[in-house]
Amino acid sequence: MIDLSAVLMGPYATQILADHGADVIKVESPGGGDSTRQIGPSHHPGMGPLFLNLNRGKRSIVLDLKQPAGLAAMHRLLVGADVFMHNLRPASIDGLGLGYEQVRAIRPGIVWCGMYGYGESGPYAGRPAYDDLIQGAVGIAELQAQAAQGPPRYVPLVIADRMAGLHAVHSISMALYAREKTGRGCRIDVPMFETLASVVLGDHLYARTFEPAEGASGYVRLLSPGRRPYATRDGHICALVYNDGQWRRFLQAVEREDLLADERFASLASRTRHIDHVYGCLAEILSQRGTAEWLALFERIDVPAMPLNSVDSLLDDPHIRAVGLLAHVEHPTEGALQLPRVPVDWADHRPGPIAPAPRLGEHTVSVLQECGFGREEVAAMLRSGAALG
Repeated sequence: MIDLSAVLMGPYATQILADHGADVIKVESPGGGDSTRQIGPSHHPGMGPLFLNLNRGKRSIVLDLKQPAGLAAMHRLLVGADVFMHNLRPASIDGLGLGYEQVRAIRPGIVWCGMYGYGESGPYAGRPAYDDLIQGAVGIAELQAQAAQGPPRYVPLVIADRMAGLHAVHSISMALYAREKTGRGCRIDVPMFETLASVVLGDHLYARTFEPAEGASGYVRLLSPGRRPYATRDGHICALVYNDGQWRRFLQAVEREDLLADERFASLASRTRHIDHVYGCLAEILSQRGTAEWLALFERIDVPAMPLNSVDSLLDDPHIRAVGLLAHVEHPTEGALQLPRVPVDWADHRPGPIAPAPRLGEHTVSVLQECGFGREEVAAMLRSGAALG
């Protein structure tokens, strides 16, 4: 697989594929390579924590695609590739001569995947896109304002890039399966804006699903200001008393059977209509005991509840430790690392151990030689700057 993507949504997709055994050749540009190399603390320049996670298990080759020799080397790479992925703007990828039709001429049967900010058939085509912009454009920042009753704000996750990356992974996987059946490759375009808009609308189209609308957009339970970790006597707890049986057991356990006769608590539909009142009552009840006492009670009556973790306490969560989610990797230059492994378990197969992320251009020479370049050809490319390694 040839990966001409950078930053996050493309590298996240190819990280997943590499974790599952794909041979991902990451093509980086001269002048520092992928910009995520520079983000965060590092032991050595160009080896920041985001890069180390997003690009584990890949091989790095540096080519200057604006030089004829660098572009010719890319063509040689494509001859043996099953998948080509990029996240350049359409005009840029076409300008390099690496659009779908051009790549398919080099490698018939290729699965070609382009990742963009916006689909090519709309007025936003070709615009630059970043996660923050997409979160705002699809309504997430405004939904945050509704729920928190404060100013709009972004979710503190790179959620748009990662959702688009996940869509790229399953689309590439399905395209490869289709090729096994038909022998034909295909072009895949993954637009970040439309991808995240479909996620938001899946939850919040709500009453506007119907034509004519049966009410307003917005899933009211998700937007309730009361949908948050609840303050207890000595901390916080995450609890979701949701279905009829859970409410009955909970109200009986806290000796508030009187609420069972309250129409607002009678059913899921009624609780949803009156969600702010319901969450307000729950918050008042939970404030009266300590967190450990509530966790024990919820476990006894089989109602979902979890402690409130920070990122730091998550690292020490007993379940995370028991299932071994954090893999310990010894990087040849960066030392001991901890990285989350593939979270999915397979009955008869387990992805291999996580391989470390590459240094910039670490595999340039070996990959070019695999493609048939002789020693002198590689040396000439290195001297000219068409390749770095």
